[in-house]
Amino acid sequence: MGMLDLTPDQVLTTTRSVRKRLDLTRPVEPELIRECLEIAMQAPSGGNLQTWHFVVVTDDARRKALGDIYRRGWDLYVAHLPPLPARLATDAERAATQSRVRTSADYLAEHMYEVPALLIPCAWGRVDGQPAAVQAGYWGSVYPAVWSFMLAARARGLGTALTSVHLQFEREAAAVVGIPYERVTQAGLIPVAYTLGTDFSPAPRAPLDTVLHWDQW
Repeated sequence: MGMLDLTPDQVLTTTRSVRKRLDLTRPVEPELIRECLEIAMQAPSGGNLQTWHFVVVTDDARRKALGDIYRRGWDLYVAHLPPLPARLATDAERAATQSRVRTSADYLAEHMYEVPALLIPCAWGRVDGQPAAVQAGYWGSVYPAVWSFMLAARARGLGTALTSVHLQFEREAAAVVGIPYERVTQAGLIPVAYTLGTDFSPAPRAPLDTVLHWDQW
């Protein structure tokens, strides 16, 4: 598949977390993933240090192992999930949306191992227990590249979703693909697949003025 006929603004506003609409039966060409990663590596990073690494997993056994870890992480996450805040629970439309998100997330957890390619973005070093300023600089040096990858994928008809619950068992996941846990931190687990249809739309959001603060809070 070539590039979708989307403007930059459309790519930015229609790159969704895709779960149920991932095509689990169609392989993703390695060269297409490489193309998206080449674009991702143009993202900014703190001090221009470019400490990112990317592990692409297409091997059946490793995908199955990562899928099992993800499922366990999801079950643990759900078991400790707090109730919706009152401001959302009393909004029927928002509550319905959250219910649909939960259903799609459940689906992804059941089928993660079937996704044709899994991407684990990583960064050198570990910042466990470090101050917020250190954490911000660290994560801010890898997530722009992650988002660039997801945007590039969307423009090429691929769906993605940035997930993190497998990090509750990060050391186990590291062992599956040989990541040196003591020296490298995983930043997520991203399913990558062609989408069932490409007609994604902007999501409903709160009006800008409800979250915008100008000059002061």
